[in-house]
Amino acid sequence: MKYIYIKTWGCQMNEYDSSMITTFLEKTKKYLITKEAEKADILILNTCSIREKAQEKVFHQLGRWKKLKNKKPDVIIAVGGCVATQEGKEIFKRANYVDIVFGTQTLHKLPKMIDKIEKKRQFIIDISFPQLEKFNYSLKTKTTGYTASVSIMEGCNKYCSFCVVPYTRGHEISRPSDDVLLEISILAENGIKEINLLGQNVNAYRGRTFNGKICFFSELLRLVSEIDGIERIRFTTSNPLEFSDDIIEVYQDTPKLVSFLHLPVQSGSNRILQLMKRSYTTEEYETIIEKLISARPNIQISSDFIVGFPSESEEDFQKTINFIKKINFDMSFSFIYSSRPGTPASEMKDNIDLKEKKKRLYTLQNCINKQTMSWSRKMLKSIQSVLVEGISKKNIMELYGRTENNRIVTFKGSHHMIGKFIKLKIKEVHTHSLKAELI
Repeated sequence: MKYIYIKTWGCQMNEYDSSMITTFLEKTKKYLITKEAEKADILILNTCSIREKAQEKVFHQLGRWKKLKNKKPDVIIAVGGCVATQEGKEIFKRANYVDIVFGTQTLHKLPKMIDKIEKKRQFIIDISFPQLEKFNYSLKTKTTGYTASVSIMEGCNKYCSFCVVPYTRGHEISRPSDDVLLEISILAENGIKEINLLGQNVNAYRGRTFNGKICFFSELLRLVSEIDGIERIRFTTSNPLEFSDDIIEVYQDTPKLVSFLHLPVQSGSNRILQLMKRSYTTEEYETIIEKLISARPNIQISSDFIVGFPSESEEDFQKTINFIKKINFDMSFSFIYSSRPGTPASEMKDNIDLKEKKKRLYTLQNCINKQTMSWSRKMLKSIQSVLVEGISKKNIMELYGRTENNRIVTFKGSHHMIGKFIKLKIKEVHTHSLKAELI
């Protein structure tokens, strides 16, 4: 019996890809998953290149795995994901004990790659872009828990000046709508209650139907809502540029779609947005939010922000802070700008020192955190629909679940509630969670 160990860095798309890898290898090779790297016969690193020094992080990890290979020479080491796509043969040049380098679109070829390595120890690399081919090899039927993510499209055509995604994931291409709906239906039959639709630019979805027509994202949302067993729908990540009125209208007539939206804006300064090549203004973004609130008055918005982008002035940063307060964002993912090799922004002069960047990040996060707490306090004494996911990790006498707006809620209840939606009254508000009681 052979064991595989997968280490995953990065976004939900990478998590989804790793789950596909697991399915491929379990079905075709009958391998078992282990949480102990020392026990593994195959070590797989699924990488992310979105953050600074991503490449060095990869080689540090590979250095640790080299020690395992020295003790157990037959161990196969495979590197995939965005860094693998970017670096290619350079990985083998710096770490010649690596056996396989595979790309974001070639992970389905892993079983055959492993066969070749086992027969003849020879370095294999495949970082090509066969469009959507990987989805033909697996439908996820094995589930844990009651929520699941389903990738509906790959890649991005926007070419924001700071972003590596178009270079590592390729151009936008949508899965056929029938394939997506079949996968979700199977997940629902296996007990999944909540679905999160994934894509680098999910609202640009344009999937082919069985009769050759185009299924737009708004239509796909409505179709998913009709699948028996699916009671809650989320999606991530969206681009304001394509958040069209037909998508906003879904919030009016599809109650299964949560009243919570992650819509990255990146900056509150139009000058910086232009340098980022985001192709919209803060005024246009604000118009989208106004329409969403009109369609779903209780909706809450989270976002992404980059601080310290090249040439960002104190005035630009203050515009971002003012914009955050004006929109009243609930949460955010916020980062210090770091240059990504090969992107247009990497050619710009990074003229803001790290100390100033950290100061701005702290200011921004402090502002967001206050708003998050304010939103949480508004939930006190409210009635919330919560998907109960299991026993609380902090107190085995309590259960935990999530609200529509992604708050973790703990409460005292019975085990038969796990996997069901129940109504709870919020009685305590804490920084990172809520406490509730059964109605």
